[in-house]
Amino acid sequence: MPINCIAVDDEPLALALVCTFIEQTPFLNLVGRYGSGVEALQGLHELTEKVDVAFLDIQMQELTGLELARVLGQAGSPPRIIFTTAFPQYALESYKVDALDYLVKPFNYEEFLRAANKAKAYAELMQSHAEAAPIPAPEEDHIFLKVEYQLIRVALNDILYVEGLKDYVKVHLKSTPRALLSLMSLRSMEEKLPARRFMRIHRSFIVALDKIESVRRLTVQIGAETIPVGEQYKEAFGQFLSRWS
Repeated sequence: MPINCIAVDDEPLALALVCTFIEQTPFLNLVGRYGSGVEALQGLHELTEKVDVAFLDIQMQELTGLELARVLGQAGSPPRIIFTTAFPQYALESYKVDALDYLVKPFNYEEFLRAANKAKAYAELMQSHAEAAPIPAPEEDHIFLKVEYQLIRVALNDILYVEGLKDYVKVHLKSTPRALLSLMSLRSMEEKLPARRFMRIHRSFIVALDKIESVRRLTVQIGAETIPVGEQYKEAFGQFLSRWS
């Protein structure tokens, strides 16, 4: 089945190039092209086809590509996002909206095709999962931690980072300045957390990937906290960053 796409860019030449690339890719089907984020939102309400992939510029007036991606993410079956931008500094921000890829202008057809193949692989994976498990179980959005003498339900989205303290873990949360202290090893906590959303970057720290605000040398910044990247975790963390740089 063809993958239905839209392209959104406020630069006519850039929009024309992306549309040309889409049209010359056999497994992609262009169903909409828009010169702004606002125009795209209006157009999507009129489309009868389901949109699988949105190629979005980032810096646009009225509604940026990142803002549009967040709006589209609230839909029941949102499209996957591939950003097409001249600004590489938004790569980390794109991870927070679960972007499939990040193309930095000027890019050629070979680079575009690599991103398109990611969309194809994702579509095939979703199709195989649908055939194998028609009613998939929803992903858990929380964990339970033993704190003092009770079990506390903790939303995954509330976790900023986890700090290992000998036989305990200290879970720092977005919702409250008071961290939770639980009797367990950092390794056990790592096994509880989904690897798609959390990464151990130091023998004493696990971080929520979507809460990272900046990366500098061998440290990451989450709020007011600067967290080091350990030597043995540097390669894995570097591979994660290379996907978005």
